[in-house]
Amino acid sequence: MNAEASIPGEVPAGELRFNFRSGRLCLAFVATVGERWRGCYERLREPDDLARWYREAGLLQEAPAVTPSGLDAARALREAVHRLACAVVAGEPPAPGDEAVLNAAAAAPPLVPVLSAGAGRLTLPRTRGQQAALSTVARDAIDLFSGPAATRLRACASPECALLFVDTSRPGRRRWCSSDACGGRDRAAAYRRRRAAADG
Repeated sequence: MNAEASIPGEVPAGELRFNFRSGRLCLAFVATVGERWRGCYERLREPDDLARWYREAGLLQEAPAVTPSGLDAARALREAVHRLACAVVAGEPPAPGDEAVLNAAAAAPPLVPVLSAGAGRLTLPRTRGQQAALSTVARDAIDLFSGPAATRLRACASPECALLFVDTSRPGRRRWCSSDACGGRDRAAAYRRRRAAADG
């Protein structure tokens, strides 16, 4: 993120909702800043917002108690993941400093998988819950950037979005984060332009 995220009082209420259209945990984490190209709306304003994101992302049923320093660490990881993802999309080499932030977060033990009533879920370890949650996000980013899915990493083509997402379409030519949302708006705008040209 090139600019500082907006302070809490400047964030429109609708921009505080979390976005999970990216197709990967780490990219959904990046999307906790809204309108990076224009408004840079901070969605993780308070420690409780990060705890809420863990729950809404489906990562944890009971999130760790997040401290102010834990929130700072989360934001630093988020921005490193964002810059690394943008480098992948642009075909540029990653910044060593961003890799160092990512690797440091991933070095902590991750969340613990458990089996409960035949279903698997992630739980907090007995200690260092904040670090474990961030480690899980960081490990997802490493898996994405170093694996075959890296070639499917895209930025939404809509000028009003630019959300980072993984293209899971068979041909690998998806342009929008969501065909229904950004894709639909783009097709509608193209239709209006054609009608205006035909009428003119």
